[in-house]
Amino acid sequence: MDKDYQELKAWLESTNDQPLETMAGFFEARIDTYEEHMSRWKEHYRWMADLLPESLESLLDIGCGTGLELDFIYSRFPNVKVTGVDLSKEMLQRLYEKHKDKHPVLVCEDYFSCDLGKERFDAVVAFETLHHFKAEKKEKLFRKIYDSLKPGGIFLECDYIAVSQAIEDLAFSECRRRRIRDGIEEDAFVHFDTPLTLEHELDAIRKGGFKTVELVGFLPGDHHTAMIKAIK
Repeated sequence: MDKDYQELKAWLESTNDQPLETMAGFFEARIDTYEEHMSRWKEHYRWMADLLPESLESLLDIGCGTGLELDFIYSRFPNVKVTGVDLSKEMLQRLYEKHKDKHPVLVCEDYFSCDLGKERFDAVVAFETLHHFKAEKKEKLFRKIYDSLKPGGIFLECDYIAVSQAIEDLAFSECRRRRIRDGIEEDAFVHFDTPLTLEHELDAIRKGGFKTVELVGFLPGDHHTAMIKAIK
């Protein structure tokens, strides 16, 4: 995918001098345009909702934002009990305003440190939220997700992937350079895309404890956004 690599390289060069933004700060600064921007993934949200099992009663949404995936999930499962975790208070407030009649439990915390519990949920979903982190960090989160699921529970991840190892390497190298330039510690959450290759993403989920992990696929015309399913 040389074209993808060249496009990424050109974009990184054009944004070379832009300072890194904190994760919460990035989204809160764009909250009024966020849903319009994310509308391009409307069919992905619908697809995720359609993949959930008919027996769904409880669901955890990590990095839930304003709940765009929940708009479709609630449409299919109006009585599902939802717990949403996100760093942004403003995002969670928008979600609550849309779905307060559903009484979602909303937690303003980062999902790496948040207590997700043990065998609480029938399903866990993550939509376009995990493409900012190293594989080792994800492995620990996937273990928490695995533990939070009931036996037979399903984890759905829809997210960017790096379509080549060269793209993964370039993204992580540039993120590291900008962190050093801006004096930002390695563990601080910043908004900078560092997607893993599909191979590395699937491997991280397996290392989190899941034995059944599969690529569901890609929607037509989009080879960057993978739908992945794992079963406990």
